[in-house]
Amino acid sequence: MKHLLYFLFLTTTIAFSNNEKPTSTSINEVTVYVNGAQIIRTAKINLPVGTTSFKFDKLSPNIQESSIQISGLKSASILSINYGINYLSKQKKSETIENLQNRVIELEDSIQAEDDIISGYEEELKIINDNRHIGNDNVAVTLEKLQQFASYYRKRITEIKNLIHISQKKKRKISEQISEIQKQLTEFNVVDKVQTGEITVKLNTSIASQLNLIIKYNVDNAGWFPVYDIKAERINKPLLLAYKAHVYQSTGSNWDHVKLTLSTSDPNTNNEKPNIKPKYLNFINRLSNYKSSNATKNYNYKYNPFVQTISGIVTDETGTPIPGVNVIIKGTSNGVATDFDGQYSIKADGGKALDFSYIGYKTETFPIHSSIMNISLDPDMQALNEVVVVGYAKKERHVTGAASSIKIRGKSSVSDRSNPLIIIDGVPSSESDLSQIDPSLIASKEILKDANATEIYGSRARNGVILITTKAQTSNGNIIEEGITNRRFEIKKPYTIPSDGDLTVIEIDAYKIPATFSHFAAPVVNENVFLTAKMGDWEQYNLLPGEANIYFEGSYSGKTNINPQATTDSLTVSLGVDPNIVIKRNAINNFKKTNFTGSNKVVNKNYEIELKNNKQSTINLTLIDRIPVSQNKAIKVDDIDYGIAEFDSKKGLLEWKVNLKPNQSNKFNFSYTLKYPKYKRVNL
Repeated sequence: MKHLLYFLFLTTTIAFSNNEKPTSTSINEVTVYVNGAQIIRTAKINLPVGTTSFKFDKLSPNIQESSIQISGLKSASILSINYGINYLSKQKKSETIENLQNRVIELEDSIQAEDDIISGYEEELKIINDNRHIGNDNVAVTLEKLQQFASYYRKRITEIKNLIHISQKKKRKISEQISEIQKQLTEFNVVDKVQTGEITVKLNTSIASQLNLIIKYNVDNAGWFPVYDIKAERINKPLLLAYKAHVYQSTGSNWDHVKLTLSTSDPNTNNEKPNIKPKYLNFINRLSNYKSSNATKNYNYKYNPFVQTISGIVTDETGTPIPGVNVIIKGTSNGVATDFDGQYSIKADGGKALDFSYIGYKTETFPIHSSIMNISLDPDMQALNEVVVVGYAKKERHVTGAASSIKIRGKSSVSDRSNPLIIIDGVPSSESDLSQIDPSLIASKEILKDANATEIYGSRARNGVILITTKAQTSNGNIIEEGITNRRFEIKKPYTIPSDGDLTVIEIDAYKIPATFSHFAAPVVNENVFLTAKMGDWEQYNLLPGEANIYFEGSYSGKTNINPQATTDSLTVSLGVDPNIVIKRNAINNFKKTNFTGSNKVVNKNYEIELKNNKQSTINLTLIDRIPVSQNKAIKVDDIDYGIAEFDSKKGLLEWKVNLKPNQSNKFNFSYTLKYPKYKRVNL
């Protein structure tokens, strides 16, 4: 009886396992978010009548189970969806890994061959050593014969030992090659077993059919961030801006030749609207650690795992550098403090965010998103006004290649006597223009009739209006789709992105941007002259916060940071140092003297700034310097002379607007007197 029960149990288990059909899938489309990705897979299945389970294996082990969606079911219904991890899957070796492992085997065979050669020579040496006895007691050996034997032994033994030495050197070199390859294999993290994801779906139907299923799910360990190349060929020509995306993924599955879409949204962001409650006031203990809560800010910066070192300047709300700000990697004790000019530099060391804190200012936390992070701190307990930034984009219609004809449903009912007015992207157009548009590029269509048409477009719309809105396109054919809360870039070219965590560079667009060029210098901080470019109407370019590589007159000049979230009408970027403009700041005739009472010291400060334009064109330059501002009544700054400069007495900043012709030089002077108690030191 026990054997019968066991047989029935085994039969049931096998039947259940056979009913769970392993089904292969392929990745067709991927939408990459700034943090994470959505995978779209397809699978063809033959669905019999009744209940059947299908197992979609060899998936990513990083699937967010709640995001799994399955469509293309026709009349079938889903009874259950289960996601699990298979820990026993064998890893499929890549061609690179397999080639490296085969190379190791070849090299090990070479070492064995050299060992065989060495063994042969050592046997020969042994034979020679065993036969050193020459002649016998009855036969005398002449001196000539003895010399011949000795010469032979010496020569042959030397040859054998040299040959053994050569083989041993070959072995050492081969062993070094094997060691290097083993290091490479270690970097590839070669293992026999890997984790893979599996989705098991139980379907039920009363009609047998063949289904083309679409499986969608979100995964972690993927993302993208923008990178720009800004090229300035001449200061009188437009900027060339290349808009690129750095895409990375280590999801456990390669994306081979897939349709790629880049989205600016983050599915991991909390999308719940805030719930505001009444604020009740009462007295609190002065010694308590009560802190008022701050609103969550919308910085739109996303963590960039490839940033190794971060540097920047911390300023207050007026743009003045703040010395002594604590910059700490969030969740650790590793940190630095800003110097006198508000500058800092810190290694990321695997951290994901930086905390910026200073007495009297609100502590701010920013994700590590760029190697250049310039931060502005707000005073504590100061109410912030809400700022709403609205960007306006211009649309341009592009016609690429031959397009199939477009049929507008309802067009025949507009008018039987004459053609309707056709509006494409806000521009009156002809039927010929309409017929040339690729139907896949149409975002929306609308028909206006009778009074609805004439009220908006006048008498020319008496025969009705056809409104066509096309999808925005980049210069290289990629499509830009504006969502309600995000922007999507549909990449025209299919891409292959391996699951190795490395960066894949994808070109989104390229622009020629009109810009106003000017030079900037602050020699008290940096004795270099910097070229800047100011771009107006920059919202139309759909830029995101990110790093930019600067190229000036054909040479790489360094990096800068683009922050399109600024509320100004123009976007200014630094193009780096212009070596053709020379600046020098010299202290002249500075001396100390004691006043009549003998209690104070008086220090006269005089400075001269010299500029020289070695370019062959006229330049406009903004020159900034400073006069110290006293924060103590005992320290006085008097006798300020700043000549033609503009002086901000609150900040102590001097500003000159300078126009320099080719090869022209100019000098600017300023001075002040500093008085302070004789036995005190001042941080000059």
